[in-house]
Order: sequence, then structure tokens, then C-alpha cells
Amino acid sequence: MNRILLLVLIVAVFWQSCTQKDKTETAAEDQISYSEIRANFENLPREYGVNCWWWWLNGNVNKAAITKDLEAMKSKNFQGAMIFDAGGHNQRGNKDIPKGPLYGSDEWNELFVFALDEAKRLGLTMGFNIQSGWNLGGPRVTPEYAAKQLTFSETKVEGGKTVSMKLEQPFTRDDFYKDITILAFPLKETGKTDVVITDLDYKLGFHELGGSAPDCRFLLFNDPEKEKVDGEENYTINKDEIVQLDAFVSEDGTLNWEAPAGNWNIMRVGYTCTEAEVSTSSGDWQGLVLDYMSEEAFDFYWNDVVEPIFEAAGDHVGTTLKYMETDSWECGGMNWTDKFAQEFTDYRGYDVTNYLPVVAGYIVDDVNTSNAFLADFRKTLADLVAEKHYKRFQEYAHQYNMGVQPESAGPHAGPMDGIKNYGYNDIVMSEFWAPSPHRPRDENRFFLKQASSAAHIYGIKIVGAESFTTIGPHWNDELWHDQKSSFDHEICAGLNRMYFHTFTCSPLEMGLPGQEYFAGTHVNPQVTWWNQSGPFIDYMQRVQAVVQEGKFVADVLYYYGDHVPNVFPYKHSDPAGVMPGYDYDVTDETIFLQLKVNDGKVVVPGGIEYNVLVLPDHKVLSLAVLEKLEELVNQGATVIGSKPEGSISLVRGEAANEEFQTLADKMWGSDTSAEGTKSYGAGKVVWGVTAREYLSSQDVAPDFAVKGNTSTTDFDYIHYTIGKTQVYFVSNQTAEKQKITAAFRVSGLHPELWDANTGEIRDALAFKQTDGKTEVPLTLEPYGSVMVVFNAPIPADRQGVETRNYPEYKTLATIDGEWELFFDPEWGGPGKVVFPELADWSKSDDQGIKYYSGKVDYTKTFNLDFAPGKGADYFLQLETVKDVGIAEVTVNGKYKGIIWTKPFRVNISDVLQEGENTLEITVVNSWFNRVAGDEILEDQKKYTSTNIVISNDFLGRKRPEINLEPSGLLGPVTIRESVWENN
Repeated sequence: MNRILLLVLIVAVFWQSCTQKDKTETAAEDQISYSEIRANFENLPREYGVNCWWWWLNGNVNKAAITKDLEAMKSKNFQGAMIFDAGGHNQRGNKDIPKGPLYGSDEWNELFVFALDEAKRLGLTMGFNIQSGWNLGGPRVTPEYAAKQLTFSETKVEGGKTVSMKLEQPFTRDDFYKDITILAFPLKETGKTDVVITDLDYKLGFHELGGSAPDCRFLLFNDPEKEKVDGEENYTINKDEIVQLDAFVSEDGTLNWEAPAGNWNIMRVGYTCTEAEVSTSSGDWQGLVLDYMSEEAFDFYWNDVVEPIFEAAGDHVGTTLKYMETDSWECGGMNWTDKFAQEFTDYRGYDVTNYLPVVAGYIVDDVNTSNAFLADFRKTLADLVAEKHYKRFQEYAHQYNMGVQPESAGPHAGPMDGIKNYGYNDIVMSEFWAPSPHRPRDENRFFLKQASSAAHIYGIKIVGAESFTTIGPHWNDELWHDQKSSFDHEICAGLNRMYFHTFTCSPLEMGLPGQEYFAGTHVNPQVTWWNQSGPFIDYMQRVQAVVQEGKFVADVLYYYGDHVPNVFPYKHSDPAGVMPGYDYDVTDETIFLQLKVNDGKVVVPGGIEYNVLVLPDHKVLSLAVLEKLEELVNQGATVIGSKPEGSISLVRGEAANEEFQTLADKMWGSDTSAEGTKSYGAGKVVWGVTAREYLSSQDVAPDFAVKGNTSTTDFDYIHYTIGKTQVYFVSNQTAEKQKITAAFRVSGLHPELWDANTGEIRDALAFKQTDGKTEVPLTLEPYGSVMVVFNAPIPADRQGVETRNYPEYKTLATIDGEWELFFDPEWGGPGKVVFPELADWSKSDDQGIKYYSGKVDYTKTFNLDFAPGKGADYFLQLETVKDVGIAEVTVNGKYKGIIWTKPFRVNISDVLQEGENTLEITVVNSWFNRVAGDEILEDQKKYTSTNIVISNDFLGRKRPEINLEPSGLLGPVTIRESVWENN
């Protein structure tokens, strides 16, 4: 028997060691190599392709349009698409379009399955939004399953007698009302106060706080400037004097109670539906918003809506159909659900009931106590949203080998904790906007930092974004200026897969440009420049092919608190004072409590290590976080932050406050100086300095720096490691050409320059290694970018052999004078015309030119009065191309390709010749001017058909006039030679 047991043990140990070996080998195999990354950069596998929100507007799609769009996506190497049925065609003053099948109907499902069949044929990965429009809800969501909010009524009575009366039912919506409790409390003269709880509706979660990830920490406190209101009378009440009357109230709301002496307020507290409804949905897919805090509500919705779609999709589920989506929170507030009272006790450890008079504005015990309760209340809302909605969504998805990618973390500041929600996502999704009148400022356009931090923290690979969203003029996109600059900005914030917003499906019978969504950068086969879009799309795919495989490098982890709403803004908000030169991630309490320390560095579950941990400046921590902080510092972590003053919470009662102060005093001591350091265990706490100042003081060199430039906005970067390879993406965020010397915190590796626009990879021959850094001269064109990749080992004292990595461009000839142009008559053009010189089409007196949209062929014969030298490089430079900024070039009959970025330069060395040369340039502008012309010239022939009304502004108001988009080749057009010699 013992021999058998011994044999079993030996086999078990052997199996365990083999299993561990297999896991190790699998991990090693999963780690991509430098050669694979390089091959992907050059060959662009589809898995790294761009994606899109594929709008099915008002359900108005058909099989021919589906095939057209999917084949178009395939032609541009898209990774896949997210089917998004929605309305929005007639918002902001735009026109109606025909109504198609209702979302989820048999007819709609037939189109959906056809799309999946076609996607499978074409090798595209598909996802879908699990409703029409947003927020999650719909026509069959009954009040039982709809979003809820608190409601109350009050009745003043005199005590010392029997009170018998029918209590007024509180305000009720959708014929739904349920009681929570009936409370009575004395209103005493000694409790009268002129102080109110400020911003109470926001503190109770009745409303969102805005759509641009606002700082919500003010909700933790009372605002001294608003807390006293002239003429208003309020009461402070004693929690222990509150009486629960539920036992004395009949089912019909009649109260029979022997009221003690005094003046009493009877408060009937219950809940009803919120006013929120589904937004931007197709046809009849209207209805109530789902209760995001109820598992039962999500179960109902899943079984009612999603399961039938899955049944129709059959074997596509989990194969061709891989992801599900819901859009960002834009449904206002919700603050109760059927099981909330018990859930609150489970999460917070105390009873919610006697704090409910706060709902009516009463101060329970004191202002600080009331605000602490409200903080706990909102935190519970966020816990329920995360665990009863997004977690439930993911659990269902995983049963079908599906993933979820909801926009679950803002930027609309609903009752949520963004990082906590992201923990239940398989792809973390955010959004960023191209410049538009609706969101002109960076802080209102860029929101990726929170999403990428979540991916780094949880170890999630894909950081996605609804990309290039706009609300404003349509078809006015200048790719190099608006889209590329925005994409690069968010790559530096951690983006690694963009989803075009938006790619609208438009049946051929809708004409051109066809039906379009009211918002977004329009990218689809209907746009004038679709056939020329390849290089622009390839650029983004090349970048994604590298950054999707990298491990992020940062020095700082910033903790932004446990308050709710808890959503983080854009990278350049930089609350820890990291920039320029260093990078950071952000985290919330959920992850904070899982942090570890390794050799003095703070480590997140995803494995990334940070030199320092930074606390928020509002000096509020939960006791749980402070206790974890003590553990981390004791184990060797360095923490930057002022001594915390308290915890705005009632969790663990009065004793928690004493524990908090004792522990804070223990860690920070009694030093009240503005700046200081205190050792504690193996680590230390530091205060009064920014993270950047501290790292610099510890001789931690900036990870990236531009010599002579300290701006945080002119240049940006992100750093990844891929094995031992170091990858930096560097972006010029200005519209000017920049010559810089960039210093990277790398030594002993040779720098390479990877150009994602052309796919070119070359060694940097000019570089300097010094003090653990490598300095590399770079020339970045307007909104230009480059990947600087360090891979091949070299001695740490080896220096570059050249002084520059980029040539200058010497102008040899300017091609001026007459040009022959061809404006297609099919689109209202005059055919062949001669321009005496390059000019803006929109300034022409000829209406066929002024309002023209589409391709125009330029032809020019010019003489070169010198023989091009052998071995020299010659370039054609167009300099200014409007409005999209796309041109195709042919020289002497040889096609030289498409150019789409400043300075619109193409190598023509192999075709340029002495004497006569023929230059053919095709310029494509957007639909804007032709659609505008068709609106302005009411009595003339219409060339376009669309629901979009150009004459409306972004709010849907009629504009006094339409300013046309400058269009055409504006030049100057020059022949240039690259020169490498020093001037």
C-alpha cells in the first residue's frame, strides 16, 4: 500500500512539474520576438488592423450594402467591425431616412446573420451593440426592471396624541412605486440651522456631473460658499431620535401611531423609476433604461433580447461573433434598486435606514457625518453598477466564448468607479474626439489614460477607443491635421486599437454621400477619398502592430481616491506632477488593496512595476487604503503625498477615526513642514514635492526628454518593452516642423528609426550615449511621429558615426505657371479647364468648380534644366493640399503613390529626367462643398443625396451662411534634393 502511495506521489510530482514546464514554455511562446514585431510592422497582419463602429442607421440596411461595406473593410485590412444599430440620422436638424427592420426582430436577425456569414467569408472579427442606440434598455423593459431613484413625501404632525392618517404617496413615475421605510423624527428649535448640505442632488446620485470626466472630489465636502442660504431653514436631527414606523402603516399607506409629544416630521421614503430613456435608437426601439444595479434586471434583458439574437446567429457566436458592446453612461443618475438596503449593509457594514432623511436635505447628526454617509452611499452605487451589471454582462459573455467591451468608465460622470468597472471588461474601451465646435479643447476630447491604466493594471491586452468623434460640420476632415494628430496623442496615452467613429452603412439607393450619422468623422466607401484611404489606415495599423504587443513602462502609479463618481480625465491633467519626461498609470481603491512591493517598487496585478506611488492632494483616504499603505511602505515602497487628514466614511464606526489618526501619525509623524521625508520600515513617505521633482532628486533620469524644451504639450511619447527591446513612440504635437535632440533612458542598445507612414526601418547613424541615456537627433514634420526602437546590443561607449539622421531638402525648382485640371462633369464639374496658377477651387466664380467635390486631375509639363545626378535622391513636394489632404502622384507615366501628410513629399528619383517631364496629380476633396452647393443652389440640379443638412450648425441651428472648405492643390509645388552634408 505504501509503495502504491509513493508511486502515486511520484507521478503527481512529475505531472505537476510537467504542467509547470508547459505553462512556462507557453508563456515564452506567447512572448513575441523582435523579428516578429518587425515582420508585423512591414507586412501588417489583419489582427492588428483598425476597427469601426458600423452604424446601421434606423435599421435601414440591406444585404447588398452589407456586402459592400464588409468587402470595403477587407480591402483596407480592417480587423473587424462592431455592428451598432441606432438612430441619430435626424438629430441636430438633419433629415429622416427610411425605417428598416426593428432591432432584434426576425427581419433584423436575418440581416445580422447575413453580415456574420459575409464576415466569416472575409475573415473579419465581428461584435455588436446589444441594443439599438444607448443607454441599455428598450421597449420591453418594464418599470420593474427599469432604473430607479429615491422619492419621498413629508407630513408634519403634532405629537402627544394618536396620529391616524393616510400618508401621501411620494412622486411616482411610470406607475411604479415601492416603499422603503416610514420614518418619524422630532423637529426641535435647537436643531434649526441655516446650513444646508451642498450639491445634495449630485451627492445622492440623481444626476451625472458632466461629460468630460470632471473632478468629483468636491462632493466629499460641504462648499463653504454655498452652505448658507438666506431665507432657508433647515434642521439637524439626531439619528438616535429617528423612529421607524413601518409596523404602524397598512398596505394602503394609512398610519396609526401614538406619537410622543413634540413636533414631528413623518417621512415616507420610497423609490420610483428615473426619467431616463433609451437614446438615439432606431424606429420603435424606445423605452426605459435598465436598472444597472440589479442582476435580475440584466438577467431579464439578456434572456429577452440577447439570447434570441444568439439563437439566430448559431455557430457564429464565439467564433466570427466575438465581442459585445454597450455605449458610455449617458442616462443621468440612478440611486436605488430593489435590494439596495441589504446591499448597502453588506458593502458598508451598517444600516442605511436612519440616514435616509438626508434625501430631503436634513442634516443627520452633523454635516460631516451626513457627507460621510453620502460618500458611502455613492460608493455603494458604484459597487452595484460594477458587480451587478458589468460583471454580470461579462459572466454571460464568457459562457459563450465571447468578450465584452462596454464603454463602462465615463467620460460621463455617472455613479461609477471607472477602474472597478474596467475590471470586468475583456477589451477596455474609451473614446477620443477630433477637433469640433462641440469639443474644441483637449480636456474635452481625450480620455484614454484611465482605460490604458486599467489595461496595464489588469493585464488586458487591447485598449480600444471610439475614435475621431465629432459633432459639427460634416466631411470637413483634414487627415494629417485633425485625425493623425488626435490618434498620435492618444497612442501616447496608451491607445492600441482605434475604432472609426463612424463607418455608416448606406444602401446604394440612398445615393451619395448617402445616409450618415449626425456625428463623427465619416469613413466608409461613400466618402470621396475612400479609394485613397489606404496609406492613412496603414499608418495606424503599423503603429498598432507594435504597441499592442508592448509592456508599458512608467515610473509613477497615481492613486486617485475612492470617491464616486470616480473617473479620470486625460493624460495631460497630470495630477501627480509627472510630466514632462516621465509617465504614469492611475488606479483606484479596488487595485490599491491588491498592490505588492518588489525590491522597493510598487507592483500591480498586471505585473508592471513603478518607482513611486503618489497620493491625491485632497488628503482623504479610506481606512482600508491607509492600512494597505502602511503595509506597502513598511515593505519598502516610496509614497509621495501629504499626511492624510481623515476618511470621509462611516465604515467601522467611531473607532475607525481613532485608528486612522493613530496610523497617520505613526507613518508621517508630527512634522508640519511644507516639504519633508520620513523613513518608515523599509520605505518612506515624502511630501511637498511633485513626482517629477522627487524622481529627479533620486537621480532617476527622465525616460524621454527633448533637449532645450520643457513643454508638456509640444511633444509626447510612450515607452514599451518587448522582451529586451525598448520601443518609444514619439509624437510632434505641433503644426510646425521640429528638429530636436531626444534623450532616451536607454544605453547599450543601437537605436533604429521606424517610420509608420512609409513602413521604412533604418538604423539611426547619429546618436550619443552618455550617463545611461541615448541622445538621438530627430526631425519631425508637422504632427509627425517616429518609433525609436532599441534592440541590437552595442558597447555603452559606442557613439554614432554621423551628425544627423534626417537630410535637409534643397529646393531645385518651383513648378509654377499654368496647370490643366479636369473636373468631372458627372459631379457638376466643367471638364477640362486651365488654371493660370494654383488656386483654391472654392474661390472660383465657376459654380461647377466652386462647389465641386471629388477627384480632380492636375496635369503639368515642365522642363528640368539639369541632369539628375546618379545616386542622388529627388523629391516632389506639394506642401499644401486641401481639404482632406490626399493626393496621388504620377511622374512621367510612373505611378508614385498616395501622400496624405505634411509636407506631401514623394521620392521621384527613378523617374525625374533632364528636359521635359510630365506631372499628373490627382487631388481629392471631401463632400462638403458639393453638398453645400446643392443646398445653396436650390433651383439647380442636385448631385448629392443625404440626410445631412450642411447649413445647420452643430446645435442644429440654421447658419446665416455656409463657409466652403478650401480645396485643391495649393502648393507651392517644388522639386527638392535631399542633402546630408552639414550646412
